[in-house]
Amino acid sequence: MKRSRTIALTAAAALSVGLTGGAVQAADRGTTSARVWVTTVDRGELLAERPAVAFRTGASPHQTIVVDPDVTYQEVDGFGASITDSSAAVLHRLTPAAREETMRKLFDPVRGIGVSFLRQPIGSSDFTAEAEHYTYDDVPPGRTDFGLHHFSIAHDQAEILPLLRRAKQLNPALQVMGTPWSPPAWMKTTDSLVGGRLKDDPAIYDAYARYLVKFVQAYAASGVPVDFLSLQNEPQNRTPDAYPGTDMPVAQQIKVIEALGPLLRKASPRTKILAYDHNWSTHPNDVAATPPGEDPETDYPHRILASPAARWVAGTAYHCYSGDPAAQTALHDAFPDKGIWFTECSGSHGPQDPPAQVFRDTLKWHARNVVIGTTRNWAKSAVNWNIALDSEGGPHNGGCGTCTGLVTAHPDGTVSTDAEYYTIGHLAKFVKPGAKRVASTSFGTTGWNGQIMDVAFRNPDGSTALVVHNQNDDPRPFAVQVGERIFEYTLPGGALATFTWPRARALDGGLEPVSLAGATATTAPNGENAAAAVDGDASTRWSSGQGQEPGQYLQVDLGRETKFRRVAIDSGGNLGDYARGWRLSVSDDGTDWRTLASGAGVGQLTTVDVPRTRARYLRVGTTASAGNWWSVADVRLYR
Repeated sequence: MKRSRTIALTAAAALSVGLTGGAVQAADRGTTSARVWVTTVDRGELLAERPAVAFRTGASPHQTIVVDPDVTYQEVDGFGASITDSSAAVLHRLTPAAREETMRKLFDPVRGIGVSFLRQPIGSSDFTAEAEHYTYDDVPPGRTDFGLHHFSIAHDQAEILPLLRRAKQLNPALQVMGTPWSPPAWMKTTDSLVGGRLKDDPAIYDAYARYLVKFVQAYAASGVPVDFLSLQNEPQNRTPDAYPGTDMPVAQQIKVIEALGPLLRKASPRTKILAYDHNWSTHPNDVAATPPGEDPETDYPHRILASPAARWVAGTAYHCYSGDPAAQTALHDAFPDKGIWFTECSGSHGPQDPPAQVFRDTLKWHARNVVIGTTRNWAKSAVNWNIALDSEGGPHNGGCGTCTGLVTAHPDGTVSTDAEYYTIGHLAKFVKPGAKRVASTSFGTTGWNGQIMDVAFRNPDGSTALVVHNQNDDPRPFAVQVGERIFEYTLPGGALATFTWPRARALDGGLEPVSLAGATATTAPNGENAAAAVDGDASTRWSSGQGQEPGQYLQVDLGRETKFRRVAIDSGGNLGDYARGWRLSVSDDGTDWRTLASGAGVGQLTTVDVPRTRARYLRVGTTASAGNWWSVADVRLYR
């Protein structure tokens, strides 16, 4: 006999640390439908616009994504990739007409996907077309250049900067970040771009800070202002594979920030400093490569933001190669006044993987972790690695031999779009810089649980964009509710979709969500404490016997006396796992309870309008028997 059941308290769950996730702002009376674009794993549809889907009044028996465009989170800066030296070389090998067409596919917000964020290497990375790696101030071995007399960005003037200027012409909202893979070799302990650390010398920290400022100034003078700057790509990668890299411990990054901050504020006030620029968690290989006796600094970004140097730092940049996006929320909770940017993730392939499998696997993983996972965990950007590569995955000089790009240039001069073009496109084309993420219920997890997951944004023009991914291999029906209006949709297995609808406004007499920040939840009988996480992924197990039995309940301590007049109980993606009979009760002290309402469940989302109520404790209980388990994914209150 089964003795346990999972209650999935997903990214929008409202039971312990609080969400407002439901919506009571109704769609504008003139808003009758949502437009929809879909990409399928079999490439049958590629950002293909399907017929619009109509809003209607009423309810749905399916799991329901409730969108509230009035509850906002982080502001968006953009979505994109990197025009690496290799990408620039690949694009310049095309005919002028093919190159222009490709640039339009990438950057034009109307004819293309409207890439709105580029992270540019400062000097050489592993994706460098030349035989030798370079920086902007290389001098012969044994020599130094503290005066930076040899500084020059001439290398980038040939191919990289013309592409950047064209990209900004195509999308004036484009933002640019600069990131070095290595300081000039003469600044390092190894006298090499590959590996080593900065020399622990105040004169070196000052020289490196001035080097970075000169880069920002030189790019701005070339028509490409730099909006963001990190200090070192992957500072914990201590053993780069034959490509530029630098082991930069926390103490050294702090010293560079302290030297750079005042100089940058004076020279380029628009340019924000981002710390760390590495994985969600320290990679096991980086821990293993820590020098004997040294701290592996697995809490690197926390240390930077807790230091005095944080006054110069806008926030933290993350990569995808180890850990989970939930690390971003943990950092946000610790330092809520600092921003989070997601700045690198590359698709990859095995040596024998067929192209169809590479597309399918990349689309699904990036949809879960990059498109939705990063943005639901406070990221202001979602940025992939190379924007363009050749059919061999290059050219590259050391490093990754299995990376993929947004587009691939083939020997015959044609260019194809890859999975990352569509994952980034489902964001960049519809979510504009300045948009804000808004509350929406989501039932999937980044680790894969086979459910529908989503993220929603309100654009500067007031329109809403909802990005939805079906994790399951089979088609999954769901509903989307905005205020009192709803539509139903079914996505093919593995598909990614974006829905958009125009500005919404509240109808007279509308309700507003109640914040449940600080609330806690328990289950009974014999239940363990329920737990939830806002904008992360969480789940809890509780012992409920087999099927539904009268007397089972979920109890929420709201943390304070709270006023409300509507309760929404969402059973999420476990279809059919709604209470066949339910009772809603409240209490002021957790001991004496009074019944507000009761009824029969008819679907995944139960919305209960009650008289204006003031209480601290809320209990949702079962009153009928059923063979189905009972799941609760989200509880929301409105006043």
